[in-house]
Amino acid sequence: MLFIGTNNAARTQMAEGYLRARYCDRYDVCSAGIAPTALDPLPWR
Repeated sequence: MLFIGTNNAARTQMAEGYLRARYCDRYDVCSAGIAPTALDPLPWR
């Protein structure tokens, strides 16, 4: 399963992490952004 979002936002990574944690034996999971950037450690700024 592939989750695609803008800038590889936290939502796609959270969805990937959730699916990996729950169903890693059933699915191959990845996330990507259409314009990948580094993660912002303080996204609420």
